[in-house]
Amino acid sequence: MADNGKKKVLIVDDEPDIVTFLSVLLEDNGFSVATASTGLEAMSRIRAERPDLITLDITMPEQSGVRTYREIKSDPALAGIPVIIVTGVADEFQKFLSTRKQVPPPEGYVSKPIEAEALIALARRLVGA
Repeated sequence: MADNGKKKVLIVDDEPDIVTFLSVLLEDNGFSVATASTGLEAMSRIRAERPDLITLDITMPEQSGVRTYREIKSDPALAGIPVIIVTGVADEFQKFLSTRKQVPPPEGYVSKPIEAEALIALARRLVGA
């Protein structure tokens, strides 16, 4: 993918409808987008492509979003990439992750159904766009 000055967002979600929604939303707002549908695929893309921002679903096959998040934040080369957790259970999950001492809290949370304006505002703030 050519670097056209756009900030790259990696969307990690196993629901095609969510991936499509987020892709269109982010691209329409000036971001370039890559996608992954599993935690394992996400980790290989993150290491290869170094996105500027990651949106991460929590409930996925193969490897949960929690485990993927922990892997990102415990790798010094990747820990600086901001992560927005996208989940239907944001409140419970926020409480759960805030009790985990081995990793810092995510840079943002977005609940499903996704509020488009809130997501874009958060994404822009996190990548300095």
